[in-house]
Amino acid sequence: MNDRLVQSQIEELERKLRAYERLIETLPFPFTFADYESGIAIEKKRGDVRPHLRTIPPSLEKEAKWQWDIDLYHDVPFEKVEAFLTPLLDLVPHHIVFVDDKGIITLCNLQAAIDTGVERDAIIGKHIRELLKLPDELIATLESLEKGEPLYNHEVLDRFYGIVNTRFIYNDDGSIKRVISMFQSLNMMKETEKLAVAGRIAAGIAHEIRNPLTTVRGYLQLLKSDLPDRIASLVERLLIPELDRANGIITDFLNIAKPADVKMETFRLHRFLRDDVGVLLQSEALLHSVNVHFDLDEQLDDYEMSGDRRQLLQVFLNLFRNAVEAKVAKTMNVTVSSRKVNHIVQLRFCDDGPGIPPSVIDHVFDPFFSTKETGTGLGLSLSKKIVELHRGTMKVQSDAHGTCFLIEFPLCSQPPFLSS
Repeated sequence: MNDRLVQSQIEELERKLRAYERLIETLPFPFTFADYESGIAIEKKRGDVRPHLRTIPPSLEKEAKWQWDIDLYHDVPFEKVEAFLTPLLDLVPHHIVFVDDKGIITLCNLQAAIDTGVERDAIIGKHIRELLKLPDELIATLESLEKGEPLYNHEVLDRFYGIVNTRFIYNDDGSIKRVISMFQSLNMMKETEKLAVAGRIAAGIAHEIRNPLTTVRGYLQLLKSDLPDRIASLVERLLIPELDRANGIITDFLNIAKPADVKMETFRLHRFLRDDVGVLLQSEALLHSVNVHFDLDEQLDDYEMSGDRRQLLQVFLNLFRNAVEAKVAKTMNVTVSSRKVNHIVQLRFCDDGPGIPPSVIDHVFDPFFSTKETGTGLGLSLSKKIVELHRGTMKVQSDAHGTCFLIEFPLCSQPPFLSS
């Protein structure tokens, strides 16, 4: 009976030992393990299947030591490497895309997904043309792959204006494993140049025009009591309001061209949209035959963000007035919606108006650009600047069925309010 028990225990130990051996054999990287308590060292070299065992001086005072040498290109499936790199590359403000030798996307960082308007997880495994929505012959990554040559500071002049670089990762047989593409958009540099020019113009306007306007307004206020009623009424109803309007245009332009003070506070996003934005827009809507609707994502009900409420209210008011001024139908519908998309908070301000003509949509955020005879062309420029001061982005989409302004803010990982 005891012999059978001992034999069973030996067989069990042999099975466990064999399992440990198979584990070590399947480890894809070289390593050394020194167990001083047992006086045995295990070493496995690259390319070996079985490890080598040797004796070492035993010691109860030394702890076991484990050393390994992992080659990411040979010892680890590259898909695992890409999964590890993805959250790191999400921090890069440029487009980074990995494709295989067929042009299939294996990695797409968050910035590339956001700027091209796709779901990052959904685009993995698709051809790169589905991400860029361009013909194959215009995709620099495919050009690099076809020629087998990396691109160095290659200028892109299609709808994505910027600089692209590509690099290759090869298989052991010399074939291409991955093409790594990094695209640096130059649109922000163009915007920066515009704002720099605007800043210089604004400084001249403020110095050359604002002071004389203030002087003229002051003298009109002083003299109107000595003028005939008809002239005094003209001063009060027309001249002073026009001076105030000119001064307001200068103020708006200065706010675009120069950084404004952002008074940050923390507030619930949906409460801000319903209570602050909602009350403001509803009061304006009554005057203009506009129906305002809210479509808010339940995932963001308890989300709190930091920002300047007054400035953000100005953004929504500017968008509303912009929609109303373009209204042609008797009644217009405006929808304010929120969505949580990956690590982004998306806010949409959409109307069912006539839309923005394709010929001018690329200029709607330019200072002083307006299609309206009485417009200053500063409302959307100022709104975009406010959003950017809140670390966000603002874009516009439009067709014959209406216009939608897309505002995106990075999702802050803050705890929700614990009480109302």
